[in-house]
Amino acid sequence: MSDAACFVFGAGPFYGLVRSPQPGDCILAADGGYRHCQAAGLKPDLLLGDFDSLETLPPGLETRTFPPEKDDTDTMLAVKAGLELGFRTFHLYGGTGGRMDHTLANLQTLGYLARQGARGYLYDQHTVFTVLWNDRLTLPQRAEGIFSVFCLGGEATGVSIRGGQYPLDRGTLSPFFPLGVSNHFQGQPVEVSVEDGCLLVSWELAEP
Repeated sequence: MSDAACFVFGAGPFYGLVRSPQPGDCILAADGGYRHCQAAGLKPDLLLGDFDSLETLPPGLETRTFPPEKDDTDTMLAVKAGLELGFRTFHLYGGTGGRMDHTLANLQTLGYLARQGARGYLYDQHTVFTVLWNDRLTLPQRAEGIFSVFCLGGEATGVSIRGGQYPLDRGTLSPFFPLGVSNHFQGQPVEVSVEDGCLLVSWELAEP
């Protein structure tokens, strides 16, 4: 299952698929995220949540219902279900825009995935987000575009950025100062790594 991915659809704004599910991938709809599956012509393998956004449950789908008074968001419920199924790569749609607290919660969910040894990608209209925990990431070669690196949680040490306009060699990023915002691609791959800590990395989607 190492090559398969789990696609999670939340109830926030949906801007279309950057990457589409392939055979062997899993599709999970979190409450009103089912509507986005319908819009994309996808049938979810599992529909789950407290269903405060989706008033009528569609027939013929496996469904798990949870009480509204719970610690997990509906998206987190879907992420945990995907982890239980053995997936380690997650693509999250419908998780940004709308309410800012939901967007922040989903960015934290990326951190949760990283701490579980998984990798999550959260897609906005123009941007992709992921989180590194004591890990590295190579962004493909781009002639232009912006990427940013933020500390998520306590200080992140041993942070290196190679290939961007503003390099960094084993520096320290603080959650209280946005030193890593608005770096630029320069026609070569960009490598971001952190030795100890958690980094939120974002980059612009390439123009079609």
